[in-house]
Amino acid sequence: MNGLKKNPLLEVEGLVRHYLEKDSEIPVLRGLDLNVFPGEKVAIMGPSGSGKSTLLNILGLLLPPTAGRYAFRGRDVLQLTRTEQAHFRRSQVGFIFQSCDLLEGSTVRENLEYPLVYADVPRHERAQRISESLGVVGLSHLLNHAASHLSGGEKQRVAVARALVNRPRIILADEPTGQLDRDNTEKMMDYFSGIVEERGVSLVVATHNNLVAEQCDRIYHLRNGLLWPDDHSEGV
Repeated sequence: MNGLKKNPLLEVEGLVRHYLEKDSEIPVLRGLDLNVFPGEKVAIMGPSGSGKSTLLNILGLLLPPTAGRYAFRGRDVLQLTRTEQAHFRRSQVGFIFQSCDLLEGSTVRENLEYPLVYADVPRHERAQRISESLGVVGLSHLLNHAASHLSGGEKQRVAVARALVNRPRIILADEPTGQLDRDNTEKMMDYFSGIVEERGVSLVVATHNNLVAEQCDRIYHLRNGLLWPDDHSEGV
């Protein structure tokens, strides 16, 4: 694991999440534990409905857990105010989703500028950050293209660039290659590996794809609300 440091970037202990359905509690996560280190790629595998997206949403503070502890760089982020949690998402976390969620009526540049505006990044810094992020995924030449005119692979690469533009410490990717063919999947993982190695960013990726998981430092299987390490993945 290149760039791995002694102290975890994030630590999750006893994470529980229940959903209410017709006055009944439906358990999804049942006391899950997870550490992720700086400069590490971690794959979370499991069938649809196993709780992979729920876990990523909790790690990104988009969803509160029912119980458990979550520390990021040693700080209990579950105790942050709503304003502090919003700042945490803007400054520490990059999100990538299977659907890309690009604004189709906007250009590539505008799609990357919106999160910078939201994070109050000064106007004079935005162009450099956008150029830097597009360069990582090899799409600088599409800066002024409409998002609606991009191919599926290009859209997903723009989504990666958008996740990088605020210079996060961790990227949470939910089935980021679900709509890509094998060649584009391999390219996507090459981009992720380069980002992790060069920037020391951590990656947690939820995936069904063995090709994606095999490119990660550790693989976990989410079953019955708990994480089980893959026998062939690298331990910490």
